[in-house]
Amino acid sequence: MQTAASVFVSHGAPTMPLEQSPTRFFLDALGGALPRPAAVIAVSAHWCTEDVAVSTAARPETIHDFYGFPQELYRMTYPAPGAPDLALRVQGLLRDAGLPVAADPEYGLDHGAWVPMRLMYPQADLPVFQLSVQPHLGAAHAYRVGQALKGLREEGVMILASGAMTHNLREWMMRRAAFDATPEGWADDFAEWFADAFQRDDTAALLDWAAQAPNARRNHPTPEHLLPLFVAMGAGGAGQRIHRAMEYGVLSLDAYRFA
Repeated sequence: MQTAASVFVSHGAPTMPLEQSPTRFFLDALGGALPRPAAVIAVSAHWCTEDVAVSTAARPETIHDFYGFPQELYRMTYPAPGAPDLALRVQGLLRDAGLPVAADPEYGLDHGAWVPMRLMYPQADLPVFQLSVQPHLGAAHAYRVGQALKGLREEGVMILASGAMTHNLREWMMRRAAFDATPEGWADDFAEWFADAFQRDDTAALLDWAAQAPNARRNHPTPEHLLPLFVAMGAGGAGQRIHRAMEYGVLSLDAYRFA
């Protein structure tokens, strides 16, 4: 079996499946461009817990964790099977790494997971379950979580980390710019800092992003949408940008694949 991928994608708004956008087209093609996995661990920015939590549902429900969107979105489901046995193994690997972990038999797939999965693997035939993020514990903790799971990739288990390269929705709402507006320097510089740090394989700088990246707080007033990237990085290694996009001048939707 081929080694499964470890990737970070920016999932955008819940309306991504309805859009005709560069990132939508990228995600449509991404599943076919990667080695087909045996199962997927989805690390979503939209499931935040005190300690790491693993969803163990055999049939995870599609969670519509958003309000005020087109009714068509609320009719969408992603009926993929879960992977309770693999989720149990993940708990053991995290405990072995000294990380507190809990099981959640009720949590399904939130839009940070099912939106990219629906675009990448529309047949919904791959087992998938979620892993939560811990915003209060930072990038180094997320990286440790990924390192604990790295060996699973040799067994065909894909790490799909889903968040956003930049995520300041207040700036987006205040500006009300056009979809293809010229990128704001403070957002563009942040995304390019990451691309450069990954090109240099500068792990120390990346883990210290909050202090070293330009305009870090402005791009991520809270860190949960960036932390999945560090899980994928820990599970993979050196990162390579595989997609570059900016929407509304401030929302960067970059994606990375890790060696």
